[in-house]
Amino acid sequence: METKKMCLVLVTGSMDKLTAAGVMLSGAIADDYQIDVYALIHGARAFLKANADNPENLRMAENTDLRPEFEAALKRLNVKPWIEFFREAKQMGDVKIHVCGLAGKIWGGEKLEDFDPIVDDIVGINECITKLQEADIQVVL
Repeated sequence: METKKMCLVLVTGSMDKLTAAGVMLSGAIADDYQIDVYALIHGARAFLKANADNPENLRMAENTDLRPEFEAALKRLNVKPWIEFFREAKQMGDVKIHVCGLAGKIWGGEKLEDFDPIVDDIVGINECITKLQEADIQVVL
């Protein structure tokens, strides 16, 4: 059986979309997908060590007026933090998390040690484009 591949590109760094991406990762891992995540622009910022476990450093929602409603819903439904979805997916299956070199530098992330330990490497945009071309499913958030 041929390996199913998913490429998830995170341009956003808002909690609502990072949470949605985490839920997608969980579903794809459960369906045995090989997954490459590329963190670009605000997505790269979310994976910085100072931000990954600190929701106060990230926007809660694309629509800031909905922040209180979104926070309340996450709490009421006992939804885990977005980064936990990513960590669990990496433990359960073949998930690689890549940070765009330029995006990392924009936010002061010059080296791998600047990012959460789940980040596998820092790459150029060409790798992201190649993986998008090869993937069975492409998601850009």
